[in-house]
Amino acid sequence: MKAILLTRTGDPSVLDYVEVPTPRPKPGEVLVKADTIGVSRPELLVRAGTYKWMPPMPAIPGIEMAGTVAELGAEVNGLAIGQKIYVSARELPHRAGCYAEYIAVPQRALRVLPPHTDLEAAACLSNYQVAYHLIHTATRGVPGQSALIDGASGGLGSAAVQLAKLAGMTAIALVSSAERVRALKDYGADHAIDYTAEDVAARVAKITRGKGVDLVLNAAGGEQLNRQVAMLAPFGLAVSYGKLQAPLKDDLLGQLDYGPAYEQSPAIRFFTMHTFDRRPEYRAESMRYLIDHLAKGDIKPLIHARLPLKNARWAHEMLEARQVIGKVLLKP
Repeated sequence: MKAILLTRTGDPSVLDYVEVPTPRPKPGEVLVKADTIGVSRPELLVRAGTYKWMPPMPAIPGIEMAGTVAELGAEVNGLAIGQKIYVSARELPHRAGCYAEYIAVPQRALRVLPPHTDLEAAACLSNYQVAYHLIHTATRGVPGQSALIDGASGGLGSAAVQLAKLAGMTAIALVSSAERVRALKDYGADHAIDYTAEDVAARVAKITRGKGVDLVLNAAGGEQLNRQVAMLAPFGLAVSYGKLQAPLKDDLLGQLDYGPAYEQSPAIRFFTMHTFDRRPEYRAESMRYLIDHLAKGDIKPLIHARLPLKNARWAHEMLEARQVIGKVLLKP
């Protein structure tokens, strides 16, 4: 089979498109034929060698794919050849293995999809799973009435916009260009703000009639998080789940303790999906919710590009250059 293989870490040139043996399912395993493979930012960290949870090398990167059952190992019950399946490497020992035409995985790690499922949409579910937990779990089930979503034009950010709307919230998309503003408005965001050209605090105050937002989802870190904490409504929550632009500022605690935001009694939560590494029941809960809404047609990912698997290098280059609006998919 064809696959992307990492034998060394570095820039996108280390993603080699090669022929490797097609795996055979062991007892209890299922061989899945890929239809669509999602590309996500953790794979960029694996490729660069900076991911805290690196798979052993050599490795096939990739944390998700949607496809069909190609072969059943012994002791597998309740599945049929051709059945639609979603594979998440979050259910595997290592966050890797999906940049390939086939993958063999334990039956317990699979998510069975309804027969009419759009496999391209299913291949975006890893972003939706993170977004689900940002909105529903990190908030302890009380997300509030409004959300300011940083990096809303990315695969995860756009998923958060859609799930915030499903939760009945006012979704305010924070993006970096007029093109992205148009894309997110067309996608369903209630409001979209270009932070490179607008006074974000003033727009948020106008949108919320001076109250502030109940929830901030921040992937940028740095000074941007400090500014967004000041936009919180009373008892609002900022969830920090990345440092894409800069590390967190040393004065963040000072801002909360008698700083500009003190009178709002704000809160900050630091979030990672690895909290659930030993809590698979939380991942299962979110996937049941997401697959149900996917089947209902409520989940419609924003797709930026569909590329052949052999062009995985290009996909990584696009993401690193911040040229993407939505999700990039690979097709075997």
